[in-house]
Order: sequence, then structure tokens, then C-alpha cells
Amino acid sequence: MRRHLVPAALLLPFALLLTACGGSAGAHTGSDTDGKGSLTLEVGDQKGGSEAILQAAGELKNLTYKIHWSTFTSGPPLLEAVNAKAVDIGGVGNTPPVFAAGAGSKIKVVAAWHGTSISDALLVPNGSKLTTPRQLKGTSIAVAQGSSAHYQLVASLKAAGLSIKDVKVKYLQPADALAAFTSGKVDAWAVWDPYTSQVLQAKQGRVLTTGKGVTNGLTFQVASPTALADQKKSAAIKDYLQRLRRATEWVYGHQEEWAKVWSKDTGLPYDVALAAVKRSYSTRVSVAVDKPLIASEQQIADTFTELKLIPSKVDFATFVDTRYNGDLPASTSAPRTEGGS
Repeated sequence: MRRHLVPAALLLPFALLLTACGGSAGAHTGSDTDGKGSLTLEVGDQKGGSEAILQAAGELKNLTYKIHWSTFTSGPPLLEAVNAKAVDIGGVGNTPPVFAAGAGSKIKVVAAWHGTSISDALLVPNGSKLTTPRQLKGTSIAVAQGSSAHYQLVASLKAAGLSIKDVKVKYLQPADALAAFTSGKVDAWAVWDPYTSQVLQAKQGRVLTTGKGVTNGLTFQVASPTALADQKKSAAIKDYLQRLRRATEWVYGHQEEWAKVWSKDTGLPYDVALAAVKRSYSTRVSVAVDKPLIASEQQIADTFTELKLIPSKVDFATFVDTRYNGDLPASTSAPRTEGGS
């Protein structure tokens, strides 16, 4: 059964669309299952994520195992489910694994993609007087705690000579953040695609700054050690990751086609879907989980430890599993050109 969300065209449907992805508790689950066979791989997803790409690229055909999808509002609740063994594997941004590691969660980063960071944006309302990040001092900013946008906010403030202590952070999941942003209850919103594209296409805000040059542009698939220890599930995860990598390659050359499928699947307006595809999703390349990746994530972990948002130092190297690297290029490999085809 395909997942259907409330259509989004104007402000109220936008809020409904985001709410349909789940509340702060995290997941939308149901009879969303692909494939056949006796083995079921429990996969955590985010709106417009792995399922959408696999479906559009035709990579959900001929599955010899079942994939049961659960949709989460953001990475942190998804990783809570991985830690609880409710999910075997799921896709997240660059920061949720750091917070999960800091909480002592049982997770392993098993695959990575490198893309541009411009979809991680700090948005302000159209009528805002803010024109540079340096002017954010004393303002209120909405962000999902522990999300990729959280680190982008911290890094962007640092680049502007500010710290997280110079602003009033409101920790909100996307649905609540959108409501706060559009009603003027916060001055800015740190978020990622497709939410960035939704706000811009609806002309509900503009970009103050992005993660370009300040964040690593990495996204991950993170698995449960219990699933990895199971021979049959480990083999299914290997196959699943190979399909995801092929689908990522397919997206680059079929951006309009994928945007149409994604729009139909999620209820996103086509122009929003296409904008998100061109801005971020089509730029991603499959890369290895390697030493430069670990070092980059360690920097994120150390930053949040220094801010006392993570209780103790994290050794990120202990939260990766490199068994699926194969002959993939280094994690520092350049992303594809934005909007190319």
C-alpha cells in the first residue's frame, strides 16, 4: 500500500501535510509494505525519503524479502526506534546519530551519501528585517532538537561570530515549527528539504543563510546492531543499500520523473517536489563510511559536548560499521552539481 499524505498547496494544507508525517512522538505506521517472502526488514523513513526514491527508480520490484515502512518526522525519533529495535535500518541526516551516540543508543552508521548543504536553511518570514546571520542575536529560532538543522544552526551562528547562547532556541518538530514560523511566534526557522522548498515555493519566507560551507552535507543509513548480527537481515540490508545507491544514481538523470512520482506519493505540489530534487536530492553521491567521515562527525559531537547539549564525550568511531563500503569513493568526494541532469 502506498503512503498518502494530505495535499499541500496553501498554508493550512501545508500544516496538515507536515502533521500527517507524525507528531513529536515520531512515526506514522500502517500496512505500508513492499516485497514478499518470510523475512521482513523494518525500515524507518522520512517524508520524501528512501521509499519515494526506490519507488520512482523501480527498485522496489523483485524484492525477495518484505520492507515494512514507518515514517518519522525527523531523525532523532527514528533513531530512538532503531535503538528500541522497532526499526532495523533508517535514513537520517548528519546530526541525529551524534545525539543518539551521546545518549548511549545502540546504533551503527552503515552507509553514507554526500550532497550539497544548501537545503539546510535558516528561513525568515518575507517581512523580516533580518538580512544577515549576524543580526540573529536575541532572536527566537525554531529547530528540531538533534536534527541536521540543529548543527547547521550552531555552525551558522559560529560563522557569524555568535553562539547558540546568543539566541532563543525553540525546540519544535516541523509541524509545530511551521505553525510558529507562519504565525510570527518565532523570528526564524532552521530546517531541511522538503520543508525548505515548501516554504519558499509558497512564498511564506526567504533564506537568510544555508549550511553551504559550514556543514558536511552527509546523510546516513543507520542500522540496529541486532539486525546486523542476524545473518539473514544483514544480507537483506546489503541488498537494500545496493538498491538505494542505484536509485540515487537514477534520480540524477531523471529529476522531473522522480519529482512527479514523489509529488503523487506524498501530496507535495509538483513544483515543491522538483525544487527539492534540484536543490538537494539530485546532488547526492554514495560514499564510504571512512576515517574522514568519522572525523567530521566527531567534530559535530565535540561541538555539542562543549555546548553541554550532549552529556559526555562521544567516540563516534564506535558507532559505525564499514562492512557495506565495498569500493565506494571517499566520503570527501564532491557532490553532483545542483540541478544538473
